[in-house]
Amino acid sequence: MIIIMGTGASPAQVEQVQERLRGWGFDIHFSQGVERTIIGAVGARKDPAMAPMLEAMEGVERVVHILTPYKLAGREFKGEPTRIRVGPVTIGGPRVVIIAGPCAVEDCGQIVGTAKAVKAAGADMLRGGAYKPRSSPYAFQGLEEEGLKLLAQARAETGLPVVTEVLNPRDVELVAEYADMLQIGARNMQNFILLREVGRARRPVLLKRGLAATTEEWLMSAEYILSEGNYDVVLCERGIRTYETSTRNTLDISAVPIIKRLSHLPILVDPSHGTGKRALVAPLARAAVAAGGDGILVEVHPSPETALSDGPQSLTFDDFRQMMDGLRRVAAAVGREM
Repeated sequence: MIIIMGTGASPAQVEQVQERLRGWGFDIHFSQGVERTIIGAVGARKDPAMAPMLEAMEGVERVVHILTPYKLAGREFKGEPTRIRVGPVTIGGPRVVIIAGPCAVEDCGQIVGTAKAVKAAGADMLRGGAYKPRSSPYAFQGLEEEGLKLLAQARAETGLPVVTEVLNPRDVELVAEYADMLQIGARNMQNFILLREVGRARRPVLLKRGLAATTEEWLMSAEYILSEGNYDVVLCERGIRTYETSTRNTLDISAVPIIKRLSHLPILVDPSHGTGKRALVAPLARAAVAAGGDGILVEVHPSPETALSDGPQSLTFDDFRQMMDGLRRVAAAVGREM
């Protein structure tokens, strides 16, 4: 349930409500809105007498029972959209955020050169995989900590905040030393031990949708992170597996307005993994912005034909510049900034 405090509620009254909830065994989640202070109470205990007792306390406006299974990720808990800071970048505001870079970090020249190129074209953040989950055990698995160091070097030379994937709970602390944002990939969306660990890491988290996950399952995975006290979660639609074979996955553009209706969390779209085909990336990126997406996650490589991972879906530097030109026009048309 959530307890909505009145506009004139004092800090002492807010604390008294929280003390009572803790005494009943609830976990407390606090949200300071523009006009209202909201206290989320999460726990298994259910007692019909609790709501009237809380509503009788000084400063309490009303008590609302949350019906959705995702208590903290839903609009019932927080009505206004969440804005998340990653270094100097804000995700979820009026600006459409562009995160670009190679699928995998291969060497210093590749990652630093790509970082400089995408920044010059207008990117806000740098992506790149140091740990790579691959379908084949014989495929390139990433440079691991050396790749993290190269990402940090690229950030130092360009100022772009870095997002990179973490695969194993034991690596969360190490990856968090180098990255500004931790990515949970599609294959790990329901790795609940990993979700709890990144929830305790206090780094912004980019949570990709699983290959066959419903929106409710996706939001429940976000709930795992939020329940650990980390409210800086950004969702990423990256395509789902369907019967269609003309693309690598089926990019679910409808997920953008659906998530906007159900949740206060920002949502990005990854048209690279969503299609698997370079020629389709820019059109679907434009569609994502038109649908209300808060940003685009896209793969860019200086030489896609020699890429160690995902070359067919990676944009060249020229492709990326052209995509950015088109996105600026769409963003302006729907009242967003770039």
